[in-house]
Amino acid sequence: MSGSDVQADVPVVVAGAGPVGMTAALALHARGVDVTIIEAEPEDRERPGSRAIYVHKDTLRTLEDSSPGLGHRLVDNGIIWSTRRTLFRGTEVFERTYPDAGGDGDLPHFTSLPQVWTEEYMLDAVEDAGIDVHWDDGVEIVESSEDGVYVETESGEGWQAEYVVGADGAGSTVRKEIGAQFDGTESANSFIIADIAEFEEDPLKQERIFHYDHPNADGRNVLLVPFQGGWRVDIQCKESDDPEYLCQDDQIGELVANTLGERYRDRVDWVSQYKFKQVIADRMIDEHNRVLLAGEAGHLFAPFGARGMNSGVADADEAATRITAALNARFEKTADAEIKYYGVQRLKAAQYNRRAAGQALEYLQGDSPVTKTKKLLASKVAPYYEPAGEWLDDAPYGPHGGPPVTIGQY
Repeated sequence: MSGSDVQADVPVVVAGAGPVGMTAALALHARGVDVTIIEAEPEDRERPGSRAIYVHKDTLRTLEDSSPGLGHRLVDNGIIWSTRRTLFRGTEVFERTYPDAGGDGDLPHFTSLPQVWTEEYMLDAVEDAGIDVHWDDGVEIVESSEDGVYVETESGEGWQAEYVVGADGAGSTVRKEIGAQFDGTESANSFIIADIAEFEEDPLKQERIFHYDHPNADGRNVLLVPFQGGWRVDIQCKESDDPEYLCQDDQIGELVANTLGERYRDRVDWVSQYKFKQVIADRMIDEHNRVLLAGEAGHLFAPFGARGMNSGVADADEAATRITAALNARFEKTADAEIKYYGVQRLKAAQYNRRAAGQALEYLQGDSPVTKTKKLLASKVAPYYEPAGEWLDDAPYGPHGGPPVTIGQY
């Protein structure tokens, strides 16, 4: 143990007050487990950009179960677009409008809203539940043993816990402290993502549109997705592009005007460029079965198929289930088995999601003559053969469905 005195003794410490960390805390609280959240950023932090705008039904259900009313609040403040369209070099090859895009259940198939709104509503739920959040004091030390975990923050405060959930993001201190290593690849192309403010009067039709080789964007692939209050414009750069140059005000304004419409030229709220990492930790738990990684602390995916935040919420909910079972176990071996089960299940889920997102990434940026030929032929026959157009519409997002569920205990 470090030189700091222990300030608190709690069953579970969650590192990180993002969507994944707050999900873990809410799910633990719903199961009757006391939990404390430790967050490196201040309470009045500013989170730029829309980021994770697509919230799957499974995520909505998880949040609703952990905090009744939360899932519905996201739905009430988001949008559900009913039309998807795909164009190939300016010609439409697929269009489908759903008469009831939300489905017929109590929660819709998805909702679309800025991540900062999702975090605001989750934080309200955390406060309503009386869960302690320690702001502006990130985790610095994590020391686990067979008997528990000691956590110390940057200010020197210490906690002794039974279990720790590391949900402290891509640069996770928790991951580094338990010796887990990231491994994977990075996209060959850079991508530019811009948030565009919508007009309150006379807004565009709410529809998701994908352009292969957009003729007004110098042949780049372009994705247009609406969310509550705005549009996401996602542009796949060519390898010869200078993404920093394209992110300059006049350049991004030109790209937006050419893809979303001239009146949106000066409506850019935020722009970012990066290469997508496809990495997962070599393990999701520590050697003593006391520390569990969740979300971007354990994996980073290209965003195709919206697998980032949604898979992190699934991690968090499963972590809460297994920790609760471990805390209630009569025997140490049983408790260890619960945490090991988490490690196996969520590592397999991360591997699946990396393959799925990678499949979409390769489809978009790969130079395979076979893939290029298939896309071209599909675009030619799509007007006469709907499955060809549907394939072009689906492929940029990876396979449907979720990761396999591990059956049985580890």
